[in-house]
Amino acid sequence: MGGWAAVAYAFLPTVGRAYSEAMESEVRTVSLSTGISVPCFVQGNLEQTADDGGAPLLLLHAWGESWRSFDRLIASLPEFVILAPDLRGHGAADKPADGYSLSEVVGDVVAVFKAFGAKQAHVLGSSSGGYVAQQLAVSHPDLVASLTLVGAPLTLHGRPPFAAEVERLTDPIAENWVRESLGWYRMLHTVPAAYIEDRVQDGLAMPASVWKTSLRGFCEAVPPTETGEISVPTLMLWGAHDHLVPRQHQETLVGRIEGARVQIYEGTGHLVLWECPERVAEDLARFLGGLSKRP
Repeated sequence: MGGWAAVAYAFLPTVGRAYSEAMESEVRTVSLSTGISVPCFVQGNLEQTADDGGAPLLLLHAWGESWRSFDRLIASLPEFVILAPDLRGHGAADKPADGYSLSEVVGDVVAVFKAFGAKQAHVLGSSSGGYVAQQLAVSHPDLVASLTLVGAPLTLHGRPPFAAEVERLTDPIAENWVRESLGWYRMLHTVPAAYIEDRVQDGLAMPASVWKTSLRGFCEAVPPTETGEISVPTLMLWGAHDHLVPRQHQETLVGRIEGARVQIYEGTGHLVLWECPERVAEDLARFLGGLSKRP
């Protein structure tokens, strides 16, 4: 074992990693106190991690995706204890008619903590999942040991260019529409075809009403850093060619989070997680390993 993996492995208890053996994983469906059921990918022993004084890594996916969008990242983190739920309305989670405000989605995430008996987690959010992560850190700071924001917005106020197109959606969602919608996000790296197909299936799993109401929930929310402070250690990963999350917004966001730092991926667009999962894994492991060295 060498390089970043050796650095990461040296700090297993604090950052929620367990043992030299490969950890088992499964998908559990849990009933949340908010009234819905969601599937959660679980890797490793959450109970043992808590007993050892560590915290798992909680992964929050983007709008229109599912926990499976983290497949390639998870494959690069075999020694992390991980919890990755499908958010309300997405993937195989329940799809109620309402409850898609940012605060309600965060309420589901808090209920995931309770369902698994987790008292704290290192939270990574991709794109709008990073918006959920920010709000979680503002409203429930005791639950968040650290934040990693991957292509996360400062604000989602207003209507994105594709909002009108989403509002015209009707059931059943057309596969061609989902496939074409991926063109909203410029990709500069080759992404495996099988991964793209999985994201198409994520889109097809969402009824038109969820596409609409979940987007509205994000766009109508007050930006998290305008409602409170975030004071946990924070790493921001941002693609220099991101046309949805401008650099100025990242600079503003890093200025609002005490001690935050931003790392720029020069040859990458908005979909940092899709394009560079191995590099995200390396930077995450180094970041969490550094936290373990703090007094």
